[in-house]
Amino acid sequence: MTGTKAGPMLEIDRVAKRYGDTVAVAEVSFNIEKGEFIALMGPSGCGKTTTLRMIAGLDTPSEGELRLWGRRINEDAPWERDAPLVWQNYALFPFLSVVKNVEFGLKQRGLPAAERRKKAMEWMERLGIAGFAERSVDQLSGGQRQRVALARALALEPDMLLLDEPLSALDPHLRVRMQSELVRLHRELGITFVCVTHSHSEAFAMADRVVIMSEGRVQQIGAPRAIYRRAANRFVAEFVGGNNLFAGKASRASSGSLRIDGPFGSALAPLPPDPAIGEGASVTLVVAADRIDIAATRTGTGNEIEARVVTMEVVGSSATVFLETAGGAELSVQRSLHQIEDTPLNPGQAVIARWSQDEGYFLPA
Repeated sequence: MTGTKAGPMLEIDRVAKRYGDTVAVAEVSFNIEKGEFIALMGPSGCGKTTTLRMIAGLDTPSEGELRLWGRRINEDAPWERDAPLVWQNYALFPFLSVVKNVEFGLKQRGLPAAERRKKAMEWMERLGIAGFAERSVDQLSGGQRQRVALARALALEPDMLLLDEPLSALDPHLRVRMQSELVRLHRELGITFVCVTHSHSEAFAMADRVVIMSEGRVQQIGAPRAIYRRAANRFVAEFVGGNNLFAGKASRASSGSLRIDGPFGSALAPLPPDPAIGEGASVTLVVAADRIDIAATRTGTGNEIEARVVTMEVVGSSATVFLETAGGAELSVQRSLHQIEDTPLNPGQAVIARWSQDEGYFLPA
C-alpha cells in the first residue's frame, strides 16, 4: 500500500466520456482524498457507473485527465492502478473453490502458492468465511459471496477499492448487515472506498461525501447531512427525497426574511444570498418533511398552513403524513408515531402544518 503523500489521492479533472454522439459523462471534476469513502449517486443513465469505470481503467476518457497522486493514469491498464473493482454480480469463478477465488489476484501477481494461501486465509478469516474455503461459490448465500468478492479484492491490499452497486443483490436484512461491515472495514483499513449506489440510505449511512450526478454532470458534492439539509438545486432536492418544494412569488417581508405566496398559502424564510431572488421573482421554497409539525389548531407562531389529511404511511415507529391545501398544493410531514399520537389524522381531517421560518430555504434562481 502506498505511504503518505501530499495532495489529493485521485484528481478527476474535466473528464468527459462520449460514445459517438451520446455524452455519458460531461466534464466532471472532483478530487478524492486518501482514506475517504465516496459514494456516486444518481438516476439510471446519469454517468456514475461510467465515471467509476474510467477510474477503474475499464473505459478511457474522451477528454480530461485522471491523476493518481498527481500522475496521469488515463492510459494505464486496470491492473496498474491498484484499485480493484468489486462488481454488482460479484464476478466470482464458479469452477474455483472459495479460497481459489480469493487467491486469484495474488496468483496473477506471481505470489508463491504458500504465501498466497496464507494471505487468502487471513482475509477470509477476517471476513468470517474461512470455514467455506473449500466450498464451491455456488454453495454460498448472497451475503457470503459478497464477502468472497471483498476478500479477493482486499487480499491485494489496494490503496483504493471500487464498488459497483455492492449491496443491490442482497436481501434487505443482509444489505443492512453488509452496509455496517463495509463501514467497519473502511474505518479499520484506512483504504479509499469509491462506491456507486442507487440507494440513498446506503450512501448517506456509509459515505463521508456524496457525489450526486444527473445527465452526465455533477449536481452537488458534500457530506450526506449537508446535502440533505441544503440542496444545491431542484434536482438534488427532489432526488434525495424527504423535501417539500413550494413554488410561488416572492415579496420582501423584512430585512432578514422573504415572503413567498403560492397555492400552498404564504410563508416566510430567511432572505437568500442570491441577488436574483427578490421582489416579484418566481421562487421555490424547500422545507424538509421532518421539520414540519402537525397541530389541530393554530398556535400563532412560525409558518402555519391549513391543510387536510390525504393519507398516512407508517413504517415501524415512523409515519409520513400526506396533506393537501385548499389550493391543491401537496406536502408531506415525517414524524415519529409518539409525536402525533394525540392529533386526529383521519383522511379529510383539517389540520395545521407549521414550521419555523428558519427551517426553510430558497433554491437558487
